[in-house]
Amino acid sequence: MNTLPTQDTSAPTSARSVGSDGAAARAAREPRRIAYRTRGHRGGPIVRLVSPGDVGELIKPFVFLDHFDVDVANAPKFGIHPHSGIATLTFLLEGDVFYQDSTGKQGVLEAGGVEWMRAGGGVWHGGHAVEADGARRMRGFQLWVALPADLENTPAESTYLASHQVPQEGPARVLLGAYGSTASLLRAPSPMTYLAVHLKAGERWRYVPPTGHTVGWVAVHAGAVDAGGSLSAGDLAVFEESAAAIDFTARVDTGFVLGSAAKHPHPLVLGSYSVHTSPAALRLGVEGIRRIGEKLRAEGRLG
Repeated sequence: MNTLPTQDTSAPTSARSVGSDGAAARAAREPRRIAYRTRGHRGGPIVRLVSPGDVGELIKPFVFLDHFDVDVANAPKFGIHPHSGIATLTFLLEGDVFYQDSTGKQGVLEAGGVEWMRAGGGVWHGGHAVEADGARRMRGFQLWVALPADLENTPAESTYLASHQVPQEGPARVLLGAYGSTASLLRAPSPMTYLAVHLKAGERWRYVPPTGHTVGWVAVHAGAVDAGGSLSAGDLAVFEESAAAIDFTARVDTGFVLGSAAKHPHPLVLGSYSVHTSPAALRLGVEGIRRIGEKLRAEGRLG
């Protein structure tokens, strides 16, 4: 199990408490400070920024985040593999991906698109980069979201959105949840928002989280930005838990993803490909994975 990332000594180690209406109002006005930051752990073309056993405990329901940057010509295939108890959201910054899953869907997801897989009680999916329009790289993020107890063992659902189906509000593309007057086509399993933001050099932007969202984090994939501290490409920052806004000032053209949510109230019970709320729920999920795997093997889709 990984340990927590290095603590930012300029920030408190726990959430700020609000003891009165006046203090709450001040907290809402003051910008959020960074509580933790990390640059993750690299494995080839993939950087693991969040795992359920480390940063995922701080920002649950967001329990896993990979940033990938792959040479298309030499890209590995992401063989078909299982999940349960979570939803995965894959967002492509660049490049196209062939996908397939055990709900019966397959196709090509193009740059700017989103794959949403609510694994529930078991699903298998996989894919690989495809060469199209001269694209030489495949870049993006894969996020895992812990599901609430009433959804963690329900039938799997998958949705694939083309770039034009991902709405935009100001500098933010709304991947999941809602921001301002705009909402994603995807149904968030609990109160949460996930945005892809691009700011031009010198541009300022304030993110005011929805009511009840005390979890907040950002992962920078390009450029450099001030947000309670200086952040550059490769940094993931976890903000102190509060209702306060997060202020951003781009020092150069900058891109990042941002998540906010109500804190997931359950423990994270981990399996090899799964995150559940209890050992009993995990056993159900593992059994669901096994049954689907046997069916895929009988169909010749697994070795």
